[in-house]
Amino acid sequence: MLIALLSDTHMPRGARRLPVACVERIATADLAIHAGDFMTLDVLRELEAIGPPVVGVHGNMDSAELRRLLPAERVVDAAGARIAVLHDAGPRTGRLERMRRRFGERADAVVFGHSHLPLHERAGDGFQLFNPGSPTERRRAPAHTMGMARVKGGTVEFELIALIPYTAS
Repeated sequence: MLIALLSDTHMPRGARRLPVACVERIATADLAIHAGDFMTLDVLRELEAIGPPVVGVHGNMDSAELRRLLPAERVVDAAGARIAVLHDAGPRTGRLERMRRRFGERADAVVFGHSHLPLHERAGDGFQLFNPGSPTERRRAPAHTMGMARVKGGTVEFELIALIPYTAS
């Protein structure tokens, strides 16, 4: 199973669009997971129109309509791997262990957003944290990014993808 991972798209804002490479990767995926801050329901619908099912959570910048529609956190079963999704995983210090305690046996990995800073951490027992960054608003990150995850035999492997941002012509 191939999963496209997004967070912090913050659209619409000016001429901002998903980079072409991001849309292409979503289109090849079996599932898309968005870790919050779509901003509007139209953005969720735009992602759904690309093709694979979209599973998401709401973020702190999402509209009231999205907050009613999407949970603050959820656990997704993806081909036997359990992936928790939330927007804000809290302070960097102690995050890995804090998320391990929070999700306990319910999840093998946590995908989160909010900071716009890509991150991949793995605990000794295999529990993982992954932040795909943002495909549209990099802030302090070195590049616009998204993630891809491959699930095989109940095991998830994450990959960070650097993207060339969309520019209006």
